[in-house]
Amino acid sequence: MAMSPRQALGGRDGLVYRPSAEINVTPLVDVTLVLLIIFMVAAPLMMTGVRVDLPRTSAEKIGQVKKPVIVTVAPDGSVYIRDERVALADLAARLDALRAAEGDAIVYIRADKGTDYGVVMDMLGRVNAAGYKRFSLLAQAPAKDVASP
Repeated sequence: MAMSPRQALGGRDGLVYRPSAEINVTPLVDVTLVLLIIFMVAAPLMMTGVRVDLPRTSAEKIGQVKKPVIVTVAPDGSVYIRDERVALADLAARLDALRAAEGDAIVYIRADKGTDYGVVMDMLGRVNAAGYKRFSLLAQAPAKDVASP
């Protein structure tokens, strides 16, 4: 408890010390700021986590993994949805039926590197016409030992 001098009658040297009801918050603020800095520095380090070898379990997964929708343009110009060959005229109807059955998903479009650019752009337009708004073009990653041009 802090003491403060007060003038009174009859005290030694005229001063009497009485308890003060004021709280000194400066040490509290100092400790709080130091803890805040420690947690701000330590929080990003805790995000990465520790590598562990997780055990195997026979429990089923909670979420159902959907099979991705992949549209492939073969080198001969034939079109496939997943592994099934589809006529180009039926592509939009088949994609629309897939979207109705499985919900909106990302459509991955693959094409041979020798395929004409116009054919790939036509495929993008057909996928968009089928109602898919999110699609991605797939490519192969470059080999690590080959220098890029």
